[in-house]
Amino acid sequence: MAAPEPPPTEPTPRYEPVGPHWFFCRGGDSRERWVPFSVQDSERLEAAHSAGKDKEDVVVPTSGGRYDVHLKTRQRVAVYWEEEVSEVRRCTWFYKGDKDNKYIPYSESFSEELEEAYMVAVTLDEWKKKLESPSREIIILHNPKLMVHYHPVAVSDDWGSTPTEQGRPRTVKRGVENIAAEIPNGEPLQIDHLVFVVHGIGPACDIRFRSIVQCVNDFRSVSLSMLQAHFKRAQEQQQIGRVEFLPVNWHSSLHSTGVDVDLERITLPSINRLRHFINDTILDVFFYNSSTYCQTIVDTVASEMNRLYQLFLQRNPLFSGGVSIAGHSLGSLILFDLLTNQKAAPEEDERSDEGSRTTSSNRGVEEVKEILTKLELSEYCDVFEKEKMDRQALLLCTEKNLKEMGIPLGPRMKILHYISSKTETQVSANYPQLNYKPTIFFAFGSPIGMFLTVRGVKRINPNYSLPTCKGFFNIFHPFDPVAYRIEPMIVPDLEFEPMLLPHHKGRKRMHLELKEGLTRMSVDLKNNLLGSLRVAWQSFTRAPLPAVEAATTDAEAEAESSVEKQPDTKPDEPPAAVKEEAPVINVGRLNGGNRIDYVLQEKPIESFNEYLFALQGHLCYWESEDTVLLVLKEIYQTQGITLDQPLPGSQ
Repeated sequence: MAAPEPPPTEPTPRYEPVGPHWFFCRGGDSRERWVPFSVQDSERLEAAHSAGKDKEDVVVPTSGGRYDVHLKTRQRVAVYWEEEVSEVRRCTWFYKGDKDNKYIPYSESFSEELEEAYMVAVTLDEWKKKLESPSREIIILHNPKLMVHYHPVAVSDDWGSTPTEQGRPRTVKRGVENIAAEIPNGEPLQIDHLVFVVHGIGPACDIRFRSIVQCVNDFRSVSLSMLQAHFKRAQEQQQIGRVEFLPVNWHSSLHSTGVDVDLERITLPSINRLRHFINDTILDVFFYNSSTYCQTIVDTVASEMNRLYQLFLQRNPLFSGGVSIAGHSLGSLILFDLLTNQKAAPEEDERSDEGSRTTSSNRGVEEVKEILTKLELSEYCDVFEKEKMDRQALLLCTEKNLKEMGIPLGPRMKILHYISSKTETQVSANYPQLNYKPTIFFAFGSPIGMFLTVRGVKRINPNYSLPTCKGFFNIFHPFDPVAYRIEPMIVPDLEFEPMLLPHHKGRKRMHLELKEGLTRMSVDLKNNLLGSLRVAWQSFTRAPLPAVEAATTDAEAEAESSVEKQPDTKPDEPPAAVKEEAPVINVGRLNGGNRIDYVLQEKPIESFNEYLFALQGHLCYWESEDTVLLVLKEIYQTQGITLDQPLPGSQ
């Protein structure tokens, strides 16, 4: 008789080392938040750690090269801007925090103790392990799936206080895969284009009072998602990498000049917070209109962009792409003034002079004639034309110059008064030169048009273009109270709407389509009603003469026969006149002949009350997919790369 088989034994527990992931601590709102590095960055940090480089002062670039991690000191340092240094950890064990459901990593040394205890428990199958953390907190390993963390509750006795596992337990997790953290894959290493972003008034750039660095981080994140959604074919063919966006901060330099101390002395004590808010934000507009502080602002913006450009080239020596600039609110006006005062390259100047010297000369003479006609001094046009005087030369004239030209006292005083009024409206500053030629200039929520009008510029010459820039896009929300158009200043005699920015999903928003549909329906109903009333009135007032009736009958029959001869048309098909495309509008050379003004589509909730969402309309650009997609489309179009599918309504 065969011996009975022994009962099956359970497999011996097998220990596998935990996989580490690197985190950094982001402070703010009086609490710390631990954020995981991308998979790409964490692997790079782990490779340096495994190679034993912790003992050396090794620097590992992370976050697309915008931050450096000093492996020895475990610090994360910003490269391009000033920011508080962040702590870095190699994380394996986590516990749930008190205030939210976010997991907090244990220190590296205590994580090693936990891992060692876990290895012994799994290998020997001995659980109920109790450990005490450096802060005298209790951690109990009940089994591989149940591990808890207790707050220390001191119990006093004759021998002193001892911690016990009382209070509400907190969950303990081993390995980053068990805490449901959102870990990004990382950014493409290849950088195709660089964009500098200049902020507007005040240190806060959005409705949540975030800095320009945080807002540009959002803009960059949206750009990466738009690249994956609309440039997938080019990414798969490895034709493109990504676009880098770097913030330019000028507010801190302006307010570090001591002006805040001067303002503090004269600020009234009532409504304290509102007055400080105004001093910190709205007064930036007045500072820019001041010759003293305007020079500080333009010097800061230009020098900061030049510094960032040189630093970027040092860290990316293989970069061969172009550079564009973007400005929000007052930042766009600063950039516009900088660009209009840039000097073109000598060879470009020669080509430009050869091709347009005659046109420029004639245009300058015509401008002077217009000025003299406005001043009722048209009889002196020949004198100024003989001296080859254009508008710029006229504004530089002194009383002595006019006297030498033979201009009498009365007209001379009129001209000098005009020159004085025009030069006072100009912001007097020596504009520094940029170390590169911007490819495209993007303006978000821009007051450029308003400031030009205040300075006395009523019309922009259609032949004018920015000296070193190939393109200019003025992008705005329809409810933005700070935004102004540019195109009507180029084509003042023609009324036309701005270009509607296509939705990033390739359609109009539903409420806009519904509004257009209802508008068309009401127009059709109105036309049908008027037509019916007209026919009824004609039949009522028609004379009952046989000849007239016969003529009318023949005309109606002829009309019916002509209708029958026409080819069948769909009922929804609009008439031929409606189907014709809108005529092409010439908006000059400011954007290379293309349209300049682009308006975003408002969201359904925003259409209920435009006043309620006015502030949000001015601060919405940082997270606007439509805005980001237009920026990417225009940038990559200069490289011959287009969207996977063209968006309807785009140029």
